[in-house]
Amino acid sequence: MMTQEEAYIESLYPSDPHLEHVKESLRELGVHDISVAPGYGRLLTLLVRLSGAKAALEIGALGGYSGICIARGLAEGGSLCSLELEPEYARLAQRNLGFAGLGEKAEFRTGEALDRMKELLAEGRRFDFIFIDADKGNYPEYLELAVSLSNSGGLIAADNLFLRGKTFKETSQGRSATQVRLFNQLIANDSRLECAVLPAFDGFAIARVK
Repeated sequence: MMTQEEAYIESLYPSDPHLEHVKESLRELGVHDISVAPGYGRLLTLLVRLSGAKAALEIGALGGYSGICIARGLAEGGSLCSLELEPEYARLAQRNLGFAGLGEKAEFRTGEALDRMKELLAEGRRFDFIFIDADKGNYPEYLELAVSLSNSGGLIAADNLFLRGKTFKETSQGRSATQVRLFNQLIANDSRLECAVLPAFDGFAIARVK
């Protein structure tokens, strides 16, 4: 549920047919839409463009909403590597990026994201922009690998830091809540990073690798 402030901001922007297509494709599959909030989707595009990123990595593709937003901001000749646990979602995201005219920019790898990230590290891959938006229980591990996979000056962003309020509740002691609390502490205090956390929607972190 959007706040009054968030709803007002969203009312200023026209509908985006390619992103609406992603949402419709998820509805047709009966998949719960947990895509990044529209405001943060626009922020992803802006961050990627402002940073001049050519190589981007996203952890969690779902229907391709965030992938489209990231790919739109890439510098000329840039590419997106997208990690997705479920092959069906990866295929859906690939189709949706193709529908948006961005299919040639994207590479998809399926399976456990931690394993895929370790493979990328072993291959010597490095990225200018990394977006974390997958299973919350592995957020601290994703952060550590993201730092290792980042070029100097690269950006790391992460969504859902509030878990719709569970992060703030001491009674919420499930793995997702405890690990996201740990992630928030780590990204805010890691000496290798400069970080800011935005408190709108469900919480969003932006960090620069020194």
